[in-house]
Amino acid sequence: MSPVKMYTTQVCPYCVRAKALLKQRGVDAIEEIRVDLEPAQRDEMVALTGRRTVPQIFIGDQHVGGCDELVALDQRGGLMAMLRR
Repeated sequence: MSPVKMYTTQVCPYCVRAKALLKQRGVDAIEEIRVDLEPAQRDEMVALTGRRTVPQIFIGDQHVGGCDELVALDQRGGLMAMLRR
């Protein structure tokens, strides 16, 4: 399964929803980068994605986007294919 990396904060409901969906799809481990605990990581996230909001989700080397994009990808049937790469 492709590695999953997610930029998050502790109190973000969208982060919780995205993690729950990924776990439902069989993801055992998510590399979680907490931008609320490490503010310099937010700068890295913005440089990589051009976005300031969390979550920002990467599957393998591909930027998926936020929670809404992850859900849409799943609804189109693309999430499992991306995770299996």
